[in-house]
Amino acid sequence: MGTTSKHTHTHTHTLVRPQSCSMHRSYQPLNPVTNRYLQQRWDQNHYQNHRKKVNSSLPVVDNKGMKTPAHIQLKLKKLQLQDERLSVVDRDNRLLASKLADIVCSKGLVDHQNQYHLRSLNADRRREELLLIGRQNQAIYQRITSRQSEHRRPLWLDDWERAERRRDDISRYPRGLGEKHRSSRKVKFAVEGERASSCTDTERDETKQTKDVHFHLI
Repeated sequence: MGTTSKHTHTHTHTLVRPQSCSMHRSYQPLNPVTNRYLQQRWDQNHYQNHRKKVNSSLPVVDNKGMKTPAHIQLKLKKLQLQDERLSVVDRDNRLLASKLADIVCSKGLVDHQNQYHLRSLNADRRREELLLIGRQNQAIYQRITSRQSEHRRPLWLDDWERAERRRDDISRYPRGLGEKHRSSRKVKFAVEGERASSCTDTERDETKQTKDVHFHLI
């Protein structure tokens, strides 16, 4: 019993290492070591420290460019010319504003009213063209109205009458019978509708009279 309990105790405390813990076995150090895992950690720390030093190191040779002189950065001559140009523009604007104010305040000495009527230089020519077009249209209208028709209408009427007679001869029943039948049906339906409406009106009157009599009795 004691041996079995000891065996179960050791079996329950066994740990399963993850797969990542065995990755250090594939690491190949430069020198022979007793523990590859520790050597891998140390090499990684050394490499990270080296990269930090490389990133934070300063160059021995100064490869920066020369600083631009202050007189080139400011460009004092350009600023001076710009100020002079702006001052000239402001002076001209003030002069123009004063002149406009004088013109607005004064009534003016020159009569600037324009009484010229618009007149076209080719009005006569266009009028003649319109008259010519009107005469041409009138002539075309006269030719159209005086033209005799080329269609032989009497012959068409004769052909139509001949065709109607043939249809009457060929037809089994007299023509127009279907139309008469349809018209009689329409009249019949209209009469029946009027009768139905009259019956409904009489029924309404009778019901109204009975209601009035019942009301008087009450």
